[in-house]
Amino acid sequence: MKQIKRRASAALLLALFMVAGTVTILTRLLLYGDQWAAYSANSSVYTSRGILACGTLTDRSGVVLAQADENGYRYAGDVNVRVASLHAVGDYRGYLGASALTAYAGKLTGYSPVYGTTNPGNTVALSLDAELQSAAWRQLGGRKGAVLVMNYETGEILCMVSSPSYDPEQEPDGSIEGLFLNRCLSGVYTPGSVFKLVTLCAAVENIDDLYERSFRCGGSIDVAGVSITCTGYHGEQTIEQALANSCNCAFAQLSLELGGDTLAAYAEKLGFTESHSLDGIPTAAGHFEAVQERSSYLAWSGIGQHTDLICPYSMLRYVSAIAAGGVLREPTMLLNGHNGSTRMLKESTAQALEEMMSFTGSTHYQSVFPGLDVCAKTGTAELGDGYTHGWMAGYLRGETPLSFVVVMERGGTGYTQAGGVANAVLQRAKELYEHD
Repeated sequence: MKQIKRRASAALLLALFMVAGTVTILTRLLLYGDQWAAYSANSSVYTSRGILACGTLTDRSGVVLAQADENGYRYAGDVNVRVASLHAVGDYRGYLGASALTAYAGKLTGYSPVYGTTNPGNTVALSLDAELQSAAWRQLGGRKGAVLVMNYETGEILCMVSSPSYDPEQEPDGSIEGLFLNRCLSGVYTPGSVFKLVTLCAAVENIDDLYERSFRCGGSIDVAGVSITCTGYHGEQTIEQALANSCNCAFAQLSLELGGDTLAAYAEKLGFTESHSLDGIPTAAGHFEAVQERSSYLAWSGIGQHTDLICPYSMLRYVSAIAAGGVLREPTMLLNGHNGSTRMLKESTAQALEEMMSFTGSTHYQSVFPGLDVCAKTGTAELGDGYTHGWMAGYLRGETPLSFVVVMERGGTGYTQAGGVANAVLQRAKELYEHD
């Protein structure tokens, strides 16, 4: 009898293990089946070269951006849309790994737990707007740079253009420097004065009498025997005026008072020194160095020079959070996609930053952005070789809740060059979305 009980117990235990194993396998199949189906070794959805062989990517209006089936591969019919959207969408030749074709491969395969993968796969609608993509590409005019536009209320990215680019229907010229780099997500640049928005955030939250102070600018300021030069002679000014004037003297003083550790902590807190994930696509991390206190290096780093580096995507996250009262709707490239929200700033801090950024807009940007309610900051980053990166970052208020970042790589000033591109793209965006 004891032997029968032992055998029965062993059989019951074995059955329980089998049930537990089956449940585990089924659970993992439901959770990760689409990822397994999208694994590049799956010959039913990938070619022998490891290229996805099914599925369709469209823009938010249904314009086909990329399509694969038994008849081969196709891209957008408009060459401007093809070239403009290349880095965001991807290339069936496999030159661009971090793109929508790889990020959404599981969705494109048409996988279901019951039927597996299907041919010709699924249609995945991206949040990108083909018209806005084309407009940004035309404005870049072949110059190296990056343009990002996002709806900061939903997190949907409407525009992601990186230049230089190429027509995916043609063989690319691999000798062109940075041709395969998505500058929006993987580029890092000296920020220049757009970094003053980081220093300003730290000042708002750590200097109690910030708004009562007067900052004097005589064209330069001496820091440890080194002259920190400014763009003009601004005289006595408030903090609002200092931001509007983009005064290096005022922000050098703030940097020295705040200290390197505080600035480094804010650069980290605001997401500039870490890599992020856009629907699974990793982005580049920036750099900020907590240098010696009271040094000229600290003064320069607080105004966006020295060894500072920023990814355009990280700047987009920051200005989007300011626009939305401190809460970031995490970006996505999927139409009606949702990646949750992140509280990046105190609401009061976001409101203070907006007031000062709008002050800037009212005094300097009306001729650059006619008819647009813009809160923004420019940056002209000195590279030490006679060239500069031009930056413009900010957002629109009102019926068109769009945030934006434009970087002109070694391409002149933020005010003139980046501002001109930003205005043309935003004017087109306003036409498309003002009454949505």
